[in-house]
Amino acid sequence: MSAEPTPARVWASDRDPSRAHWMELFFDLIFVALVGQLAHGLHEHPSIAGLLTFLALFASVWWSWVNLTFAVNVMPWLTRRQLAGVMLAAMFAIGAIAVAAPEATGERAWLFAAGNAALRLILLGLWSWQSWGSGTASRLRLLAYNGLTALLWFVSIWLPAPWNFVLWAAAILLEVVLLIATGARWSDRVLERLNVEHLAERFGLLVVIVFGESVLSIVGVLSATWTLESGLTAAAALAAIALLAWSFFLYGTDAMRDGLEALHAAGDYRAIRDTAAFLPFLIVAGVTAISGAISAAILHPADPLPLASAVSLWGGIAVFYLCNAVVSLRFGRPVRGVLRWAVPALALTALLGVAATLLPAASVVYCTVAVLAYIVASTELGERRRGRALPVA
Repeated sequence: MSAEPTPARVWASDRDPSRAHWMELFFDLIFVALVGQLAHGLHEHPSIAGLLTFLALFASVWWSWVNLTFAVNVMPWLTRRQLAGVMLAAMFAIGAIAVAAPEATGERAWLFAAGNAALRLILLGLWSWQSWGSGTASRLRLLAYNGLTALLWFVSIWLPAPWNFVLWAAAILLEVVLLIATGARWSDRVLERLNVEHLAERFGLLVVIVFGESVLSIVGVLSATWTLESGLTAAAALAAIALLAWSFFLYGTDAMRDGLEALHAAGDYRAIRDTAAFLPFLIVAGVTAISGAISAAILHPADPLPLASAVSLWGGIAVFYLCNAVVSLRFGRPVRGVLRWAVPALALTALLGVAATLLPAASVVYCTVAVLAYIVASTELGERRRGRALPVA
C-alpha cells in the first residue's frame, strides 16, 4: 500500500503551504547564527586556510538547510504544529552545530558531527513517516540518503583527525551523488507537489537575514573600534551591503520566482535543483565572505587588507554576480541581456581585486562602493530604457 498523500490529506493542513511559516523563519535565525559562528575567523584572524575551512564547513550546514527546506516544501499536508515540532527539533541540532562551529576542526569536532547526525535522523524520521510505504526503492533511498549519512557522521565522533573529516566529506558526497543519480525517479513523485512560491520566499527571507547579520557585524566591529576613520569605513561598508541588497531584492527575488515557475511548468527538475540548491550556496557564502572582509577593513582601515580578506571581498562580489548570471541563464533569460550587466560587473570586480592588493583597507571599501554603485545605476538605467520601450496596453 502506498503512503503517498491523498488530495484530501493535502488540503486538510491548517497552514498556507505557499508561504513560509513563522517557525521556519525562527529556525533561520539559528541557522544564520551558525553562519556567523563559522565566519568568525574571517573577521578577526583572516587566512586563506580559514577561508577554505569556512567554505567546507558551510557546505555541510547549507546542505542541511536545503534538505529541510525541500522536505517541508513538498509536504504541504504538514500541520502548523507538526511543522513547528520538526523545526524545533532541527533547531536543537543546528544549535549544537553553532556552538561547535568556532572549534569544528578542533576539540569540538565531535559536537559538530553529532549535530549533523541528529539533523539527518530528524529528516529520516520525517521522510519515513510520510513516504515509507512508497515501495522498496523509496525505502532504500531514504535509508541511504539520511540513515547511512547519519551513521557516517555518528561514527566520525570517535575518529581522530583527519579521518573524521574524511567521513564528513563522504557523507555530503553521498547525499549529492544520490540526489543526482535518483533525482529523475524521485522528481516524478514530488515535482507536482513542489511549491515555487514557498521555495522562492524561503530563500529570499534567508538572504534578508544573512544581509542583516552583515549589518550587525559592521555595527559590532565599529562599536569595538570607535575612531573617525573606522566610522567612515563602516558607513561605506554599510552602503556596499545596501547596494548588494538592492541588486538582489529588486531584481533577484522576482526573477527567481518567475524562473522557478517556468522550470516547474516545463518539468525541468535538474534546473530547479541547480538554481534552488547548488548555486544559492555560493551566493550566501559570497555575502558572508564579503561581510568578513569589510569587518577586517573597519578594524584596521589604514592598513592593507590581509590577502584572505582581499580575496573574500572581490571574490565574494564576483561569485555573487557570476552566480546570479548563471541562475538567470538557467531560468531562460536571453544571453545578450544577461551579458549586458554581467560582463561589466565581473570586469569591474576584477579591477577591484587589483585595488584590494595595493590600497589601504578603507580605500578598498570606498572603491567597492563605487563599483557597486555603478553596477546598480547602470542596471536601473537599463531597466528604465526597456520600460519606456514597452508598448502601453
